[in-house]
Amino acid sequence: MKKYLIYIGILVVGLLLGWLLFGGSSVSEQSNEHELTQEENGMWTCSMHPQVMQPEAGDCPICGMDLIPAESSSDGLMADQFKLSENALALANIQTSIVGNSSATGNAIRLSGKIVENEEANAVQVSYFSGRIEQLNVSFTGEEIRKGQLLATIYSPELYAAQQELLTASSLKESQPALYRAVRNKLKLWKLSESQINQIEETGKVKENFPVYATISGTVSEKLVEQGDYIKQGQPLLKIANLKTVWANFDVYENQIKLFKKGQEISITTNAYANKEFKAKVDFIDPVLNTRTRTVKLRAVLINKEDVFKPGMFVEGKIKGISSNKEQVLTIPSSAVLWTGERSVVYIKANPNEPVFEMREVVLGNQLGDNYEVLEGLINGNEIVTNGTFTVDAAAQLRGKKSMMNKDGGKVTTGHEGHLGMEETASVSNENQSNSNERMKVSKDFQNQLKAVFNDYIKLKDALVKDDSNNVMAESKKLLDNVSKVDMKLLTDNETHVNWMRLEKEIKASAMSISKTSDIKEQRDHFKHLSSDLINAVQLFGVNETVFVEFCPMADNDNGAYWLSKEEKILNPYFGDAMLSCGSVKQTID
Repeated sequence: MKKYLIYIGILVVGLLLGWLLFGGSSVSEQSNEHELTQEENGMWTCSMHPQVMQPEAGDCPICGMDLIPAESSSDGLMADQFKLSENALALANIQTSIVGNSSATGNAIRLSGKIVENEEANAVQVSYFSGRIEQLNVSFTGEEIRKGQLLATIYSPELYAAQQELLTASSLKESQPALYRAVRNKLKLWKLSESQINQIEETGKVKENFPVYATISGTVSEKLVEQGDYIKQGQPLLKIANLKTVWANFDVYENQIKLFKKGQEISITTNAYANKEFKAKVDFIDPVLNTRTRTVKLRAVLINKEDVFKPGMFVEGKIKGISSNKEQVLTIPSSAVLWTGERSVVYIKANPNEPVFEMREVVLGNQLGDNYEVLEGLINGNEIVTNGTFTVDAAAQLRGKKSMMNKDGGKVTTGHEGHLGMEETASVSNENQSNSNERMKVSKDFQNQLKAVFNDYIKLKDALVKDDSNNVMAESKKLLDNVSKVDMKLLTDNETHVNWMRLEKEIKASAMSISKTSDIKEQRDHFKHLSSDLINAVQLFGVNETVFVEFCPMADNDNGAYWLSKEEKILNPYFGDAMLSCGSVKQTID
């Protein structure tokens, strides 16, 4: 009996050991096989930087986070698609709308323009005899004058001698009537009236000073002489503008010319009278294209009897009834379009239930009001980004996807390769730091220090608007100084620290380049890069202020360029007075 119990005990122990050894190893082998298969057959990526792809597990070369299997983060996205977080959508105020057909008739085109003097009604007041201005009765530019008003008194030696000739010829008029008439006609040519000539003859007194009277009524637009000046016969004294009618000049882009003709009715509005609309007709379309701006001038004449319009005032014109050859056209808002010069792109929402986006190139037709006609690239029912487009594009660039400036996707560049001694190629770790421009949490102190840099940038931008290259250099040096004062110790986590280090380097490089040249064209070229990096910084960290991202499609040789502003009003730093109002607001950063 005892022997049987021993045998049973040995059997039980054997079975237990067998299960532990073989059963446990089976599970372990299965697990190891799964991990091995995953590591051998799959790629590893970073949840924060999806552009990173490695054949084995490890750390992200950008942020240092542990890599995860690519299949667990791909969410089934196509190669050119990318996903934004809900937080990023909210911060950038990204909005979408459904593309649809609209009637081509009854649309209107909006034009930006400026009030100028009516050149046909302008005149120049001249002196009809030489001499010295003894008294000038016009005190300032803008003064109203009336026809027949005394403008100046002139001492003229020539006129003095002519009066003496008149007195001599008067005594001989019976014997030499031809000589007498010739002398009187000479005085008439100098704009002396019959009564003035008769008075000289009757009194026998020669006048030393003679008046100059206004020949027209109007407003003095320019004083060309001062009291005490010596003038010649026929020399202009004043420029006089008749502002009872003025011109409204509008810029028409090359692709819009065919839509306009003389006689079209145009509705004109101005910020000075926001609730009032003025009617006029197209009076003139310039036959010559401005090769620099690729625009022609369209002109309307405005009645200005109540002095509503002032030369230099910005106005907006709207011409209704613009029609297309098709009854129904596919249109999209102008805010949805990003321009590269050669290409027009929009971002479509690839998944109606998820914030998944993809760049799409489009071919546009005419601008119809605030919309563009779409010829190719979209279909009825597509959902596109209409607000926050720039932010979505920035996210695409940072993720190495197809974007506005990166047609084929891949490595993102900043435009500073080789700039100020930088290396020809930059590593991916230095170019792809931002997490789709989602606002990062930083201290108020850091934001205030960044705001000081931003304020210097605004002053630099304003100097470019005024074409003041010397002030541009001065403000760029101040910006450099404030960038150096930004305390990176205020950034407590690694990701914000790395991002600011990258942006600081680029901002300093651009500001340094601006400070070393007085050539306004070169300054604007470097300003383009400075703006790009500072936009990124403001989006990532914030400056406790509402900031507007504005865009000019004609800057950078029609490639387009962005800038930051504290106000919605467009004041173009890339062209200054030449095209001051060219551009539009693309994004608002709060």
